[in-house]
Amino acid sequence: MSSLPAFSVTEYQSAKRILATQVALMMGRKLEEGDWTHVYCNSKGIPDTGWSNLHIDIAHEGLGVELKMLRCAQLKGRPLKSVCGTTLMHPAATRSIRIDDPEREANKVKDDVLYQYAELINERSLRVARTGSSGRADMRTGWLIWEDTLTEFLYFEEPMIAPDPTDFYAEWNITPARGIRKSSKSLWVYEVGTNRKRYSVTTTAGIKIQPYFDVPPPSDPNLYYFRVQSEALDADTIRLWILPSTARALESRLGILNKESLSGAILTNAAALAAAIPADAPDDGLAVPVLISMRAYEVLVGLWEAVSDEHRAQTLARALASLPK
Repeated sequence: MSSLPAFSVTEYQSAKRILATQVALMMGRKLEEGDWTHVYCNSKGIPDTGWSNLHIDIAHEGLGVELKMLRCAQLKGRPLKSVCGTTLMHPAATRSIRIDDPEREANKVKDDVLYQYAELINERSLRVARTGSSGRADMRTGWLIWEDTLTEFLYFEEPMIAPDPTDFYAEWNITPARGIRKSSKSLWVYEVGTNRKRYSVTTTAGIKIQPYFDVPPPSDPNLYYFRVQSEALDADTIRLWILPSTARALESRLGILNKESLSGAILTNAAALAAAIPADAPDDGLAVPVLISMRAYEVLVGLWEAVSDEHRAQTLARALASLPK
């Protein structure tokens, strides 16, 4: 399925800064659906009505977007872009389906499930169409892929198309019990012609459709890459995104906040800085970029345990404030 343009250049730049702000404010907590909804809506000038588990997430002037997030936890040091060109599975496209009899023949259950899913998409399309003047709905699925350190993110959109049951065939799959885990039964749904698995439908622990989706290659202009922590600009420059309050605290101590002054303060006071006390919680405000040298960055990372660049910068500001001028 082809990807679609999601951001203008200005919207992308705004989304990056707002996302950097969210990450700085989170102080290491898990990314939640509402975080990305906030970034998406505010970068595009769409009213933020909050994330919903019952209705489509974005319905504005004929645009309907269902936002889906997937954490990649097994990268083992690989960059997030290593998932480009692969197929991933999301744990739940929707729970708004039913299976009356899981003992029926697989293709009959498949027809029923995909009909329900298509009906749900069509109903949502009608509601979205009413929000625009043209009477038509531009329906999309937006995929946000992220990793545990909240450093790298990938985002793309593709058309949301109601599935035609005749385009697929299905088989039952039974996973036997193992240890304390009970056996489970799932419906595996494959695409006719390609034989690629496109859905897995669970029947235990809640019925839900688990879609398989294809991540575009890195060259796709509609694949948006965000790096909002420890961003290497060149061989000797790292950009950190920190909150304005933290930047002001550093500037108050250093007199001027630039690459040379910040790097020098870290390298000159490395031994004394190691005794810094824990940081306070940040306030709000959009994140600002600050630059340090690669050498200073390596020293900074080694000084304290920290959950984010903002956490390190806060600790650095307090440590510098405790040193004699």
